[in-house]
Amino acid sequence: MDRATGTAPGPLAPGRDMPHPAAQGPRQVKAVNYLAYGANDVLGAGSMAVISAWVLIFYTKFCGLSAGQAALIFAVARVLDAFVSPTIGHLSDGFDRFALGRRFGRRRFFILAAIPLLPSFALMWWPGQTFWFYLTSYVLFELTYALEVIPYETLAAEMASDFATKARFAGVRILFAQGSAILAGFLPLWLIEWLGRDSPMTFFTMGALFSALFVATAGFLYAFSWERHRPAPQRETRAPRPSLWRNLSSTLHIRAFRLHLGMYLGGYISQDIFNAAFTFFVIFALAGTTQTASALLGTMYIVQLVAVLLAIRMALRATPAVAYRLAAASFALGVAALVALWWAGLPAASGWIWVGMGLVGLGRGALNYIPWATYNYMADVDEIVTGRRREGAFAGVMTFIRKATQAAAVAMVGLLMDWGGFAPKAHVQTPGAVLTVVTVMALGTWAMLCAGVLVARRFRLSRDTHGVLMAEIEHLRAGHREPLSPESRAIVEDLSGWPYDRLWGNNEVKA
Repeated sequence: MDRATGTAPGPLAPGRDMPHPAAQGPRQVKAVNYLAYGANDVLGAGSMAVISAWVLIFYTKFCGLSAGQAALIFAVARVLDAFVSPTIGHLSDGFDRFALGRRFGRRRFFILAAIPLLPSFALMWWPGQTFWFYLTSYVLFELTYALEVIPYETLAAEMASDFATKARFAGVRILFAQGSAILAGFLPLWLIEWLGRDSPMTFFTMGALFSALFVATAGFLYAFSWERHRPAPQRETRAPRPSLWRNLSSTLHIRAFRLHLGMYLGGYISQDIFNAAFTFFVIFALAGTTQTASALLGTMYIVQLVAVLLAIRMALRATPAVAYRLAAASFALGVAALVALWWAGLPAASGWIWVGMGLVGLGRGALNYIPWATYNYMADVDEIVTGRRREGAFAGVMTFIRKATQAAAVAMVGLLMDWGGFAPKAHVQTPGAVLTVVTVMALGTWAMLCAGVLVARRFRLSRDTHGVLMAEIEHLRAGHREPLSPESRAIVEDLSGWPYDRLWGNNEVKA
């Protein structure tokens, strides 16, 4: 592989993935490949930005559901998806055993199959329906989302293996994610001005526009992505595939992945809680409007876009762990500034709110980028332990844990609001209900940020340690059984969580 140009690797590691005489040379990652990969996060992050910011408001204010019913819809869909996602990841790892996988790609087949189902996003926002309609439509979209996004999350590791190229893939992806989040923040404001303040068609129109974007970006991704060459093993030497849950649970034997999950969940669940409560906070605690909340969210996402650019440079120059801690501190201070605004009795129209939103945006942008940048290296750490490549398993487990905890977090916000006396469709809430919204937004966000920072203090993957890791993988692939140096031994043992003499498949981790 040419690390300078960021070319994609050739064959995989040992065992069944040994080089094949007919294997083609590596492919160079071009600008269009970065763009196609990044643009697909309009679906990955854009849909989640729309849902987390607006679905509770849509269900309660425009559809007459209680906060508890709205949270239940969210939780049921996410829990079901949490089980489907790892199944898709597991299947995609070995889907090239089938003719469809060999024809369309073991990952890319699922992306292609999801494209005609993506307009289901618009159905979620059809006004005037029942609880069961919204539950069914939400579940349908969540399953479609998993079908497309889980294979997508493996493609950066499929198309590249060096640190810088993977970091660029992650950076372009998060830049598109922030752009779609900006659209998710401002689009309701523009539609409200066009359709009227109280028109529920605002959200259906938004859903239809985003559905069209999802179809376009998924097609773009399929056209300009590829997968690693994996020669088919001989039938008589093919090892039996491990069971689904055994394969998935074994990913948690990788220390760097466990720490990565802690950072990822701390950064993202803190945002889930903030998103679920923020619109209510603006409307009922700061006497704002839906338009005000839309403008604030859109502006926050613009700041996040700038923060991603800063985080890319910081993560490459310093370490992801240091960048993570600084980002968490900024987000926490921003939430504190918003709470102080409410405590002082100032309205949403106060200019001081932009101080809080700026700090929140700077922190959130970096917290969005850093976990996805480090995720692209998890299969490398796994490879030195197992001697195999399992990008799909890692994507599935990551999404399983993420969706399950996200469902719990958003359901908790809705249920606590019910407990605090929140009244659906009411224009004014009781002081107790308002206090509940503020408390949930602040304490929930701070608690998850603190948990993420504690984990980040132990995370030591960086450009330098990744370089050592890749050198040791090549060293082991060549047949050596002793490390290149004592320092190399310490680094790979810290990242993997295994002693050196038990690496490269010499352990009970079943891949």
